[in-house]
Amino acid sequence: MTTSKSLPPRPSLESLRKQAKKLARDIDAGDKDAIARARLQLPNTELPLTQRNAQLVIAREYGFAGWQDLTAEVRKRLGNDLERAAAQVQRVIHNNDVERLKKLLAEYPALLSWDDDGAERGLLGIATDSYGDSFNSVSEQHFTRVDCAEALIDAGAVVMPTVCEEILSSRARGLLQLFQRKGLLPRTLKFFAALGDVDAVRTALDENDLPAVTEAFTTACSFEHESIASLLLDEAIAHDPELGAVIDGGVGRLAFTRYFIDNRPGHASELGLWKAFVMEHVKRAVYSWSGSETSLKDRRGDIDLPAFVELLQRESWLLGEGFVEFQTQIIERAALQGRPEFITALLDFDPAIVRRQPSPRSQAIEFALTYANAHVIPILKRIWPVPDDLPHAAGMGNLSRVKQWFDDSGTPALGGIENHYPSSPYMPEGRVAEYSRQWGPLSQQRVLDVALAWSVINSHLDVADFLLQQGADINTTWSSHEPASILHELVWHRNYEAMQFLIDRGIDMTIKDHRWNSTALGWARYAANDEKMAQWLEEAEQQQKR
Repeated sequence: MTTSKSLPPRPSLESLRKQAKKLARDIDAGDKDAIARARLQLPNTELPLTQRNAQLVIAREYGFAGWQDLTAEVRKRLGNDLERAAAQVQRVIHNNDVERLKKLLAEYPALLSWDDDGAERGLLGIATDSYGDSFNSVSEQHFTRVDCAEALIDAGAVVMPTVCEEILSSRARGLLQLFQRKGLLPRTLKFFAALGDVDAVRTALDENDLPAVTEAFTTACSFEHESIASLLLDEAIAHDPELGAVIDGGVGRLAFTRYFIDNRPGHASELGLWKAFVMEHVKRAVYSWSGSETSLKDRRGDIDLPAFVELLQRESWLLGEGFVEFQTQIIERAALQGRPEFITALLDFDPAIVRRQPSPRSQAIEFALTYANAHVIPILKRIWPVPDDLPHAAGMGNLSRVKQWFDDSGTPALGGIENHYPSSPYMPEGRVAEYSRQWGPLSQQRVLDVALAWSVINSHLDVADFLLQQGADINTTWSSHEPASILHELVWHRNYEAMQFLIDRGIDMTIKDHRWNSTALGWARYAANDEKMAQWLEEAEQQQKR
């Protein structure tokens, strides 16, 4: 086989594809040199070339038997470089540096189709991913990277399947309009509803069944298009008269729609609108949340523990086997909020979760320790045993057990870091990968640092002191959501004693969080709106510098 080319050290698959397309076009146009190249590599193939045969010619010119062999070699050479470039681009997107992003895309065209370990979101998904609800334009500016998303789209980035759906979930209106202008949104009922296009909604109604109408109704409510939501609710009731009977016999259609607009109940597509409505009331009860004007009894006021119990009594289907996941979520919410009375009330009804074997995976104990609510754990133990590992022992304040995870020289003796949180046995699927992206891969140091964080958050300062002596990092970037510091977290708990503990031991008070680029002092002043704490931290920082 005659060859005349060699691959560059960092080849581009996109460039090779373009070479094959150009060869096919040149042959079709009668270019003699292109025809000669094809005859040399494929003497018995009829012209003009198919794209597949054009790629085969290119592969053989580079000395490979076929296109798959060529692309395999390209991927092998690019593997490490591309992953490093992808990591760099993610930082650039986070920093909203559009010009640097464009330069990296020009240098590494393969990034346009790069996927994050099968996450099916690509770089465009990273740019559109929202830290929280982005319905407010200010939040969208902080939580997403619209300019980077547009640059990626204009460069030809692959739109992964989940990206448009996640835009709906985050209610990012700027991104929604961007994707609409670029012609990237699916032309389906729920996207018409999200855009507020009433004419398109009316036209599409006859082509959709009840699940599609239900999904479009919740989408219209999510984007606060009340007139479209009312139209879709009427259509849903036309499909399901029993739904109309229970709504019309209770709160009424207008109030029902407004409740969905105000509160955005989930899982309506799978469970139906009425059950989603009821379940949202139950979930919000755990927060003692002062609700909208509409409740199941069409009354005002706080939804409290008696109302929570009343809901479970009347809607007993919530206690069945089919709703174990929901029961788990209620317990997790109560653990996060530090409300053991709600967990006890639920368990007193003997729900199916009590009998489920094995018990469903849950973050309830993790939430309790992360949000300084270790006092709920004795109740949680009715369903889940507390894991026997270093972080859990530290979070529970069990100093004697903590010491047993170290040998006589003070070296960690963990018996394998995979046996300790935050390894996969303790976390739901997907959470481990998310954790690794935010805080790095699981390591002995990470285990020590989580143990330190949980001990400080839960005011077990004797345990924290011991862990610091054994190598835990007081400046760890551990945080409940995204990298920050333990001091950042303590702002929300207003735990002055634990903050003073860290300050006295030299925590770096200039550490800035990942999302807001702000110190703990900034969190106190601008996020918690606690000027008293902000001044206290300011004075502490000045004293620390002396």
